[in-house]
Formats: sequence, structure tokens, C-alpha cells
Amino acid sequence: MKEVVRKIYLETTIGPYLIQPFYGLYNYFRFTIVSDVSRINREFVRNFGHKPDLVNPKTFNEKMQWLKLNDRTPLHTKCADKFAVREYVKEKIGEKYLIPLVFHTKKLKDINPDNIPDYPVIIKANHDSSGGSIITDKRNTNWVVVRNKLYKSLHINYYTKYKEWQYKNIKPRIIVEKLLQHQDGSIPFDYKMHYFNGELVFIHVDLDRHTNHTRNLYDTDWNFLDIKWIYNNGRQLDKPICFEEMKMVSKALAQDFCYTRVDLYTLNNKVYFGEITLHTGSGFEAFVPSEWDLKFGNMLKLPKVN
Repeated sequence: MKEVVRKIYLETTIGPYLIQPFYGLYNYFRFTIVSDVSRINREFVRNFGHKPDLVNPKTFNEKMQWLKLNDRTPLHTKCADKFAVREYVKEKIGEKYLIPLVFHTKKLKDINPDNIPDYPVIIKANHDSSGGSIITDKRNTNWVVVRNKLYKSLHINYYTKYKEWQYKNIKPRIIVEKLLQHQDGSIPFDYKMHYFNGELVFIHVDLDRHTNHTRNLYDTDWNFLDIKWIYNNGRQLDKPICFEEMKMVSKALAQDFCYTRVDLYTLNNKVYFGEITLHTGSGFEAFVPSEWDLKFGNMLKLPKVN
């Protein structure tokens, strides 16, 4: 039954408009009417088997929950918005690091082949983390499926679901960016730079996200860390040629936050900004071995609350 509903939602013109109101009502009773602390406790128990210590947090994931509840500023909202953050990036490190923007819109009807260029693009919502839709051939694309997927994304709110406050007041919109590709058509690796109190602590790299997703963790000197974090480890990678520039760029973007993750791509030895994440995995992703949760937690110093 679940698969039938999913098929109707994604592959028919009226599916989203029929199903979304019921789904929204379901999520309202499931997520919205409970307090932030209650919702966080429930999800933490589901992922770790116990409630987080929100008074004296010790582990990395507990501290992510504390930050979600106590570290809330307008800058968090701006940087969580994949469209608005472009201005922040331009001010901090310069426009040359931005992936070319084709256009942005709030109207689903604008997402059609007439408005899409002939070169490959990626289409996504400015407040979603689902990865978007890659379009390599607009003439052989099922645009009903693309628009339905976007419709679903536009109705997601990570504050409602995971209590990440920075998403609460983002005005949803659709952004279309040029797709970064190597000459063989492959997608560049996704380098995620984790900053604690303005200093780089570790990097994780997502490999082959759209095929066989694997993940590696490295220290700041590019030594491999034998840690599984949601995904299995992949093949070993050489340190990027432009690693020093990547550190310089990400450090400049991380200075305004207690914790942040700055995502970067490299293509033809050029660095591109991907996004800024304030609570990686929403603080619900376990490390294996688990002692790394405490090790990383000890390295992150939380701000004082007035």
C-alpha cells in the first residue's frame, strides 16, 4: 500500500495535491504539537537507545541537540537557506566560489524544459537536504516526477520534523544550478569540513552519492580515520591538490558559528562552495566505534547561555 501511495504521489499530476494535505496533517500531530525537547528526546532514543543529556551534554550528538535548542540567530537562518547563503559566501570569500546559478523561482510551473538550458543542471529546494534532481537530458526527463518531487520538498520543514530552528522561517523556493561534472560525466566528491569553535577538526567525504554511497573520514592532515558514520568506508582518496585553499575558504565561512560543516567540491583544481550545515545529521547519526562520539564531543566547546 505504501508503495502504491508513493507511486501516485510521484508519478501522477494530481497525486501531490491529493496526498500532501493528509500527510501534512499526519506530521502536524506527529511533530508540531509536541515541544522541541520532547521531539528531540524521542528521536534521540530512537537512534541511540537513551535520552540525551541536554543540561550537561558530553557527546558530539548530544551537543548538536543542545545547539539546536540554544544557539538560534538570524544568521543561522540565512546560512541554512541555499539561496540566501550565496550572499554570505560572496561577502566572506568572493563570488568565484559559487556554483553558477541558472535561475530561481517560487513557482513549480517554471520547472519545465523551456526554462532549462541544454547543459546538465541540478534542481532543488533551498531548504531541503534530499539532494535534488539531476537533469542531464531535458528532452528525456519525466517532468511530472521532477515537479512532484519538488512539491514534496517545498512542504518539508526541518524545524517541524527535527527541531532545527534555522529552517523554521525560510521561505521555500526552487533553485536551478549548473551541474558540476568531470569530463567522464561523474559527479565530484563532496568534501565536508567540520569546524568546532572556528577550527577544522575533521573532514568527511561522500563518494558516489548518486550510485553506491560510501563515506570516509580524515583528520586535518588527511590521515584516514577508521570510523564508520552511517555509510561504509569507500576507496581511499588522495589529498586534494587544492586542500590548503579548501581549508582557507571553509575556515573563513566557519568563524561565525560554534559548530558548522562547510561543504565543498573541487573540479579541475577549482574549489566550489556547496552548502553550510549547522547540525550535521541533525545530531542523530551514530559513530562506529561509538567512543568517537565522546571524543568529538570533548573537542566542541559550547557557548554560554545568557
